Amino acid sequence: MIKDQPLPPGAQSEPGFWLETSNHRNWLMDQAMRQLEFFSASCRNEPGFFILGHDGTPQPGQLQELHTTTRLVHSYALGHLTGFQGAERIIDHGMAYLESHHRDRDHGGYLWALEGDRIKDDRKLAYGHVFVLLASASAKLAGHPDADRLMADAREVLDQHFWDEDAGLFCDEWNRDWTPFSTYRGMNANMHGVEAMLSAYEAFGDEIYLSRAGRILDFFINKIAAGENWRLPEHYTSEWQIDHDYAGNPMFRPAGTTPGHSFELGRLQLQHWDLSGRPESNAPETARRLIEQALNDAWLPGGGLAYTLDFDGQAANGSRFWWPITEAIGAVAALITLDKMPEDEIWYRKLWTYARDTFVDHKNGGWFPAVDENGNVVTSIFDGKPDIYHSLQACFFPLSGRLSRMMLP
Repeated sequence: MIKDQPLPPGAQSEPGFWLETSNHRNWLMDQAMRQLEFFSASCRNEPGFFILGHDGTPQPGQLQELHTTTRLVHSYALGHLTGFQGAERIIDHGMAYLESHHRDRDHGGYLWALEGDRIKDDRKLAYGHVFVLLASASAKLAGHPDADRLMADAREVLDQHFWDEDAGLFCDEWNRDWTPFSTYRGMNANMHGVEAMLSAYEAFGDEIYLSRAGRILDFFINKIAAGENWRLPEHYTSEWQIDHDYAGNPMFRPAGTTPGHSFELGRLQLQHWDLSGRPESNAPETARRLIEQALNDAWLPGGGLAYTLDFDGQAANGSRFWWPITEAIGAVAALITLDKMPEDEIWYRKLWTYARDTFVDHKNGGWFPAVDENGNVVTSIFDGKPDIYHSLQACFFPLSGRLSRMMLP
């Protein structure tokens, strides 16, 4: 495999910070543009998007899930802001599909999955709806004319059905007609809710988004993580007590803790603190503790990050997926942006070197979704290359030079 360098050969031991070098920054932008070019083939000539194989070939089937549609809108909105030619076509296509297919005209809200014109999964999930809010915020920053309407609709649904004002958290799931589906409560939807609300605050300026994001962060970081040795349990009862015995879907709701989510929530803690005017608080310290704990727990012998850990920080599922590495890169880049510490630079170089040598597809573009302990690409639960969202942000977060949302010139 060709291993293009983020710095010239021999620079691994060069003093300083990669983020301050034009060579590394140019490499990051080139990687971002290659990803945007690769995933442009996702756009069908009819409603919806293709799943792409490793070589970029559209895969058979028409399954379209809500998070995929919304993440493409978000990602190409970022591409538009950085000057990628053709981003507007993907944004338009995604926004139209959200309205024509995902939006439930009978009961309101947004359907989780479709197959062509047929509803495949009609559940109403907080996880999907917060991504609708994220898509609206990103589309707003990109100047899309339908962004305000989408935001208003997403806000109304989230307020009416998902936001629990007493708890200051999002509940998770309903049947299509808004009858109860389960009493499950989870960290993942709330974490992405913080992401979406901070972006909505930047795009629309409504203080309620900043306030609600702060309440979620306070619960999971200051209450839960601080009491769990700076690890984040994923699953909760209806009363928001940690459910240590929960064993849902082993891939999409795995037991224990997911270190990739600690990276995301730590970075979001810094983003919220920055957008709040950097008040006197322990936010930088708690974000660092969360990120460092996940790095130290999850880094595996031979490289890569474990997918899940038990409650004591031992690897439970050692699968090496692409997205935890991308989120660790973004989190460590945020720490370096805030305070240039040599130990963070060591991690930043280690993470990018591993990603470059294993996950980045230097031939076709995009990132492979899974590798084995030797760094060889393996078949996993993910078909082809699942999406651009995580790996694109791994390039854009370091380039932004700021803790709040990346808005590049």
